[in-house]
Amino acid sequence: MTTHSQSPTAAPASQLRNGGRILVDQLRLHGVDTAWCVPGESYLEVLDAFCDVGEEINLITCRHEQGAANMAEAYGKLTGKPGICFVTRGPGACNASIGIHTARQDSTPLILFIGQVARDQFEREAFQEIDYRQMFGPMAKWVAQIENAERIPEFVARAFRVATSGRPGPVVLALPEDMLRDHVKIADGRPYAAVQANPARNDLERLAGSLSQAKKPMAVIGGGGWTPQACADITAFLSAWDIPVCSTFRRQDIVDNRVEVFVGELGYTLSPKLAKRMAEADTLLLIGTRFGEVPSQGYEVPNPACLTQTVLHIHAEPEEIGRVWTPTVGIVSGMAEFAAAIGKIPVVKGDWAAWRQAARADYLGFIDPDGAVVPEGSLDMRVVVRDLRDLMPDDAIMTIDAGNFSGWVHRFLPFKTPRTQLAPTCGAMGYSIPAAVGASIMHRDRMVIGFVGDGGFMMTQHEIATAVQYGGRPIIIVVNNGMYGTIRMHQEKRHPGRVSATELKNPDFVALARSFGVHGELVTDETQFRGAFERSRDSGTAAVIEIRLPQEAISTATTLSKLRESAFAAQKNGQ
Repeated sequence: MTTHSQSPTAAPASQLRNGGRILVDQLRLHGVDTAWCVPGESYLEVLDAFCDVGEEINLITCRHEQGAANMAEAYGKLTGKPGICFVTRGPGACNASIGIHTARQDSTPLILFIGQVARDQFEREAFQEIDYRQMFGPMAKWVAQIENAERIPEFVARAFRVATSGRPGPVVLALPEDMLRDHVKIADGRPYAAVQANPARNDLERLAGSLSQAKKPMAVIGGGGWTPQACADITAFLSAWDIPVCSTFRRQDIVDNRVEVFVGELGYTLSPKLAKRMAEADTLLLIGTRFGEVPSQGYEVPNPACLTQTVLHIHAEPEEIGRVWTPTVGIVSGMAEFAAAIGKIPVVKGDWAAWRQAARADYLGFIDPDGAVVPEGSLDMRVVVRDLRDLMPDDAIMTIDAGNFSGWVHRFLPFKTPRTQLAPTCGAMGYSIPAAVGASIMHRDRMVIGFVGDGGFMMTQHEIATAVQYGGRPIIIVVNNGMYGTIRMHQEKRHPGRVSATELKNPDFVALARSFGVHGELVTDETQFRGAFERSRDSGTAAVIEIRLPQEAISTATTLSKLRESAFAAQKNGQ
């Protein structure tokens, strides 16, 4: 069980306060230091109450609710505490729903507060009225509406507990505007405590016994709930047992990629050799991950219909264990609790050293940029990633948007420190810029790099204004190839030569950056990147570096022409 440090003194039960004041006092009580919002008239009493706690809670005004929710989600990833977001009813809530979906699929603690119509207007389809319990029910861990100001402490305390206990995730609370105006006498709650299951000793021994029988084990690590200490503990366990470990999609920062047991990522830039090893492994140790569609290669490795491997699954939520694959050993546990406990089990050195060493050698070969495909005449992204390797400190925070361009980061940039990769496993575009802005506002002393494609950039570029307003200094690297690259890739695979809806006409990104008052650079040749990055780093402001990349450079592994040729050949052969 995890608790927070001493919170501000609770208000006495005899004090008369309106609902907005009570709510903000609960945030103080639960240790909130930052909240993200787009203001709305539906929660004016809350905004008014923030006026009196400005030294304790930093309220950040964003330019769009998607940006606000993504910044709160990034806060949850970086701290392990719930990101707090406030939006208004109707359109505001709809815009913020992307962040809720991301928090759910990424197992990130987040609490979204939504202004709601007055109670006497319910069920009339009043102005901007939505039933948020129905809207967010399948998406969030818990959705509720606070209709009595006296119950605000109860609901808020529960929201914090639900968001952080078991598998972390999002909670949504609707706030009727007249409820927030009610004056009541009610005592504050108590600081929340997140509750996690602890592994039983006999389960750990069963797991160790199964592992000791393995010939070709493979650990897969992912999911949420990882603290820096838990990352250190699990790395020590895997290293002591010499078990090769790969991360799930966009979870490479759980285990330092420099340690000898780390062997790659089960993402969209999956190494063919690692894919083959996953199929050959006789024992899969799944730690924290649901092991969903992406890491299991479309639920095919292993095949749940004819499971031959030994599966050992550790997860914080019992319903995730056995959902797809029936495990030999299933353990319900928080990640910090499991990582600490498994390290106390006597080490068994199995007969798999050569297996692990070969997997590590394969990984090191795969992340060598010389192995990437660069079309003739194209800007050489291999030079860009090499320069980034040199210029990024170990604790630099990298935010990554959805798109084919991200393969250059996922494949070639090793992650060394916990909580340095912020990227939506749900594949939501428009995430990287708000996440980078939020991270930079939170950590003004650290380098923050946002990696984004031209399509994703145009979805949330307005949040650069938020960075300027609050002193954030992220370096945004926009890879501009004039198209929705991932969709174009799939078009060429299935409908070669038939381009539809994926071409983009973009503005001058450097001029756009400068219009915000930030530094802007254009890179059309790989030799220009290092200087552009250093000038951006030293500019004293946020920065945008536009990299012009031809459409032919569709991924790290192939070209657009080769994709098309292969698809035509397959059609000709009747495949």
